[in-house]
Amino acid sequence: MEGVIEGSASGQWQGRFPAGGSSLGIYPHGWHPRRGQARLQDWEIVETLGTGTFGRVLLVRADGQLPHFAMKVLRKSEIVRLKQVEHINSERRILERVRHPFIVELYSTYQDSLNVYMLLSYIPGGELFSHLRRAGRFSADVTRFYLASIVLAIDYLHSNNIIYRDLKPENLLLDRTGYLRIADFGFAKVVEDRTFTLCGTPEYLAPEIVLSQGHGKAVDWWALGILAFEMLAGYPPFFDDHPLGIYEKILRNEVAFPSHIDPYAKDLIRGLLTADRTKRLGNLRGGARDVMNHPWFAGVDWGSLERKEIGAPIVPRVGSMSEWDTGCDGG
Repeated sequence: MEGVIEGSASGQWQGRFPAGGSSLGIYPHGWHPRRGQARLQDWEIVETLGTGTFGRVLLVRADGQLPHFAMKVLRKSEIVRLKQVEHINSERRILERVRHPFIVELYSTYQDSLNVYMLLSYIPGGELFSHLRRAGRFSADVTRFYLASIVLAIDYLHSNNIIYRDLKPENLLLDRTGYLRIADFGFAKVVEDRTFTLCGTPEYLAPEIVLSQGHGKAVDWWALGILAFEMLAGYPPFFDDHPLGIYEKILRNEVAFPSHIDPYAKDLIRGLLTADRTKRLGNLRGGARDVMNHPWFAGVDWGSLERKEIGAPIVPRVGSMSEWDTGCDGG
């Protein structure tokens, strides 16, 4: 790929980005590099954080200054070839307008003849997925902390008529303090009513997506139920070697709970995994408040959590900067 000095054997990119790239704007609150405008060529590449279908994510800094940022580099030719133009544009538009402590922040976007560049907050603690796999499963307290954080983020997105549609441990990143950020908004969409696009991860798809009935905000609450089960059990409730097998199990909706999951957690998960979306917890008249008021979340100080005043249960050991997963697949 032209435009960046590439290392040879390691595949690491080095140096700076080429001059001539155009900025597509933004610079929101909290912008740092001396509060000035940073051109594409002002960013120095520190190392490659990860690669994906469309490109890669690079750790960058402005003129050798801290803090570090993550630069998502997406190849235009691959975006077009894989028919992902709409997803990439939607991701950019949505990240431009959202600001929440539990959502990754987009600072600026650039483009040149070859690539689209997205300058994002650098979240160094790795995917929640990797922490979950190392632990096997999470305790109720750990699960409650991270699930509550996601509830606040979903409530914020839904209040802005945004459905996320790709909730899974791989898209949840931990910062240095152990707090969570939702990343990868390639499947997110602004929806007033329903949409009919089939997208998402098979194990996390709601029945209405599988049946192509049109879907809305309720699919995020279903996915939260799947995530709650997976965090507590160590595996998703509906799994199979083939997507069709997964879809059949989703439609049968037979959830076998491990014995260690407590009754309140089971009740919460059953409420979220209600096949009839008109009766699904989170999609009722009370919205997210119904989820927040569930007995399993009793004792959660929602305000303190959103202000990050509570110590996180997992504090990542941030050594190598390469533990940040990229979400380079565009959703």
